[in-house]
Amino acid sequence: MSAAAHGTGMNTFSDVAGKTAPSQADKPAKSQPDGRADHQPGQNTGCAGTGHLTGVRVLLTGGTGFVGRHLLPQLLEAGAQVTCLTRSSSHIAHLPQGVAVAQADLGSGRGLAEALKGQDMVIHMAALLFGLGWQDYLRANARAARSLADAVMRADRAACTGENGGSKGIRRFVLVSSLAATGPCGTAPGVEDDTPPTPVSAYGWSKMLTEQILGRALGDRLVTLRPPIIYGSGDKGLLPVFKGVMSGLAVSPGAGREFPVSAIHARDMGQAVICACRPEATGVYHLSDGQEHTMSSFCRIMGSAVDKALEREPRRVRVIRMPLPVMALTAGLSSAFGIMADALLARLPARFGGRLRRAPNWNMDKYREARQAGWLCNGSRIRRELGFTPCMSLEAGMKEAVEGYRREGWL
Repeated sequence: MSAAAHGTGMNTFSDVAGKTAPSQADKPAKSQPDGRADHQPGQNTGCAGTGHLTGVRVLLTGGTGFVGRHLLPQLLEAGAQVTCLTRSSSHIAHLPQGVAVAQADLGSGRGLAEALKGQDMVIHMAALLFGLGWQDYLRANARAARSLADAVMRADRAACTGENGGSKGIRRFVLVSSLAATGPCGTAPGVEDDTPPTPVSAYGWSKMLTEQILGRALGDRLVTLRPPIIYGSGDKGLLPVFKGVMSGLAVSPGAGREFPVSAIHARDMGQAVICACRPEATGVYHLSDGQEHTMSSFCRIMGSAVDKALEREPRRVRVIRMPLPVMALTAGLSSAFGIMADALLARLPARFGGRLRRAPNWNMDKYREARQAGWLCNGSRIRRELGFTPCMSLEAGMKEAVEGYRREGWL
């Protein structure tokens, strides 16, 4: 359903984006936890312009995660009124002051109708990155998309009857998907925005299904971002790589070859989300910092940032090009161990086993991605059409990431 055809007499998205911000008393009544860091306009050091979303009410999923920590200050800087969708187990103490909180379950859909009341826009970032098998990814990612699609359609009907907290319905839905949904490419400039999806992993298939489910329900209200490797402070996914580099070792997939990759810093990822909120944004956008990297150069720049942060003499990072059969063996063993551990933990009471269950970061699904020729994408269309300008070079981004890790005590 297009925004223009979305109900008789309803305002367009551009009308919503330009409205005057209501007072604090007009915001939805959501809980505000104590002890959060206060956010002041102008504090954001990202690249997003101020005032772009003044008065727009945004429901954000995944806001308590790694990228969310970078995006939230940018949304506030842009003038948005943000409600962060959380689970009962979410850590919310770090959320900036002024961010409302609503609890809901994306799997069952419980609580989504209430959370969507009064909202103008949804930004969906929550996703499972590491699972034990297809069912994990489908359950966490595709089922969440179905729950959100159903809830948005119900919110549309409520808006038509004036029962949606004063909102005219969800005018824009920004989905943070993944380059894994498109598939691999080892030659520059990489996959294009109109490249037919050919995912090679269960994670990639689940993200492609997420796009399809939301696309059928939302039509041209949906804008999809497909980022490559996202890195920056707060990212635990790359922490093992940083620790290996700190000791002077790194691994690149495949003996006797380079492994080309695109990358983007989390701060620039946040800016891209802000750009995707613009009324003129349409369709699918791939993201990158505009540079072609290899896993070797990625790790060596990472090593240089670690050396500078630790104020030590530069060390040579030895990049081991691991033969694919060896990588397959280690991934298979890691997956098998994860499945056995999960089966044992499933026997424990839910309050114990549920907290301990963890899929290994290195598993057969990630091996299916690592054995490809590379992961390059062309992010020129979002720069050309929406004015997206990446601000973080790989060197500056790695410096920011290492400083963040040290603040957290992770390095």
